[in-house]
Amino acid sequence: MRIGVAATPDVAIPTLNWLLQSEHVIDLIITQPDRPAGRGRLLQQSAVSDWAETKQIAVLKPEESQELIGKIEHLDLVLTIGYGVLLPLNVLVLPKFGFLNLHFSLLPAYRGAAPAQRALLNGDTMTGVSVFQLEKGMDTGPIFAQETLEIKPSWRSFELLRHLADLGPSVVQRSLEMIKNGESPKAQAGAVSIAAKIEKAEARLDFSKDLTHISNAVRAFTYEPGAWTLWRGEPFKICSTGKANSSMGTPGEVSLVDKSVFVSCGNGSLEILRVVPAGKKEMDAIDWARGARLNVGEVLG
Repeated sequence: MRIGVAATPDVAIPTLNWLLQSEHVIDLIITQPDRPAGRGRLLQQSAVSDWAETKQIAVLKPEESQELIGKIEHLDLVLTIGYGVLLPLNVLVLPKFGFLNLHFSLLPAYRGAAPAQRALLNGDTMTGVSVFQLEKGMDTGPIFAQETLEIKPSWRSFELLRHLADLGPSVVQRSLEMIKNGESPKAQAGAVSIAAKIEKAEARLDFSKDLTHISNAVRAFTYEPGAWTLWRGEPFKICSTGKANSSMGTPGEVSLVDKSVFVSCGNGSLEILRVVPAGKKEMDAIDWARGARLNVGEVLG
C-alpha cells in the first residue's frame, strides 16, 4: 500500500522505521510546521521532519488541514501518530481507506492528547496501544488492533512512551493486514475516560498531597512539561523520586536524612533523587542540597 504518515514527535520513529523496511511504501510525511524553540526561539522542525529529511521522503507542513486536499487522494491510507491536529471529516475521507491512528492507550480509556501521562498520574499498572479508524469524534473510531503493556513502577512518561512506541510496528502491521484481507475493525467497548493535555500549571507540585500522588506526578510530568515547584522564589524541577519515609514536617519542607534528600508531603516524606534548579542542568539532589546550604525549615513551594 501507498501510505502517508502524519506525525510530529519521535515516538513515531519506530513505526516509521518498520514501514520503511516493509512491503508498503511511505509516499508522504505530513508534520506540523516548524516552531520557535529554545532560549533563542529559533525555528525548529519536528523530529519526524528530521527523520524524513534523512530518508529523502517528501514532507508536507500544512498550516491548516484543508491544505491536504489535492495532496493525499492518491494514497491508500494515512497513519497518524501524535500529529497533534484534529482533522475534519472532509479530509479524513480522501485516501482510499481513510486515516488510521496509532494511539498510546487501550481505547476507549484515555482518549485525548496525554494518555501515557494520565495513566501514570492515576497510578495505573497496565496500559497499551491501539490502532483505530479515525472519524469525526476524538479517538472514538472502531479498533483494528491493540496490545497491552505492563507499566514498571520506575517508569516516567518519557520511558513509558518509548516502550509504547516500540509496540507500534506490531499493531500497525496487524491492522494493515486486516485491511488487505478485507477485515473490518470493531467498535470500541468499555469505560470511556479522557486524557486532556497537560498544562504547565497542572504540573506544579502540591506537597500537601500524599506521597503516592507526588511520586505519580513526578513520573507523569517528567520531562514534559516537567514536575515543578519553587525554591527560594525560583523555578525548580524534580525529575525523579525514591523511597518514602514516615517522618513528617511542614508540607514542602526539605531535609537531609542519612545523606539523602527528603521533602515532606501530606502523609510522610519522599526521597528526591534528581532535580533541575533554575538556570542549571539536571543533577543529583544530594549535590544540589550540599551546594544550596539548606537552612532548617526551608520549604519547596
